[in-house]
Amino acid sequence: MKILKILIKSWFIFFLFSCNNNAGNDNNLNEDWSIFRGNPALTGYSNISLPDNPILLWSFKSDAYTKSSPVVYNHVAYWSNRRGRIFGINLEGKQVFDYAMETAVDAIPMVYDSILYIGRIDGKLCAISLARQDTLWTFETNGQIVASPNRMSFGDKEAIIIGSYDNYLYVIDSKNSKEINRFESGYYINGAVAQSNNYVTYGGCDGWFRVIDCVSGVQTDSLELENYIPASPAVYNNWCYIADHSGNVYEIKLDKGRITSSKKIMESKNDNSNFVSVPAVSDKMVYIVSDDRHVYAIHRKDGSIAWKYLLKGDTGESSPVICNDKLLVCTKTGIVSILDAKAGNLLWEYDTGEQILASPAVINGYFYILTFKGTLFCFGKPSF
Repeated sequence: MKILKILIKSWFIFFLFSCNNNAGNDNNLNEDWSIFRGNPALTGYSNISLPDNPILLWSFKSDAYTKSSPVVYNHVAYWSNRRGRIFGINLEGKQVFDYAMETAVDAIPMVYDSILYIGRIDGKLCAISLARQDTLWTFETNGQIVASPNRMSFGDKEAIIIGSYDNYLYVIDSKNSKEINRFESGYYINGAVAQSNNYVTYGGCDGWFRVIDCVSGVQTDSLELENYIPASPAVYNNWCYIADHSGNVYEIKLDKGRITSSKKIMESKNDNSNFVSVPAVSDKMVYIVSDDRHVYAIHRKDGSIAWKYLLKGDTGESSPVICNDKLLVCTKTGIVSILDAKAGNLLWEYDTGEQILASPAVINGYFYILTFKGTLFCFGKPSF
């Protein structure tokens, strides 16, 4: 009987472990959220499922304000504060990485292959080894860098793409920091670029949406919007979604670097409907947060509004994240909300008590919220 109980217990543990592994294999981005918005297309989408009633597992208070969003690599959350100090906090809430660049930083880092890439206010892009906790190389531009880096593979090269306030978009070899090519924009580049095959798209403070061939550094197409574009685009297959500061949201179709069609799927109705957050995109829906304090769910098929939800408090730069059937959204006031992605009703809410400018980071079983004061909150499933 005792042997039978041991066998049953062993089988149960094996079954549970196998189920968890299978669930993890089926999930997209389940272990890492190592780039702004979760992937190079900046969709803000993951098909993991958030817990029904998440609890605060722990919080970590750093020593300075930050405009960064957290990224997660190998179960460690990384961000940099405005003094240039990079933090790495593990799943237990313990600091396991600490690196000081001794210069101001407003940008969001990106981690790839155990190397953290981050731009600085002094115009330098740094590649930092997580293992050695040392700078491998720096690439210098002539303007401040506030955008998050993106990456792209083509040929035998692994490239880092970054925009600068010197009006240039740079494509840099990640191995040796050599410039592959650059593109001169019409004005400084504030947002991250979104990847679409061998092309990247971005919006500028000059009001132009641009498509750049990263292999050649040549602009393949462009489109002038009605106002300047403070935030990044999101790309889903051949469809790009981007908002201008007036409160217009555009759907732009791309084909091999060319714009084949464009239309507004949301139009500004008043002076308070500007957008500074990045859209989140799934196969059927686009979600975006407006300064009129609403989050909107828009059907991709016909551009109709499925629902809108009035958030508690003022909105800001934080961008929503889609987690399978739920939507995770934060307000500048400090409220974290989980909404039903289909119906738009509130499922869960938490008041951090601090301003939130950052976008959430999500991995399997956990999600992270970083406040402007530099407090990292980790939420997960109750253990009981």
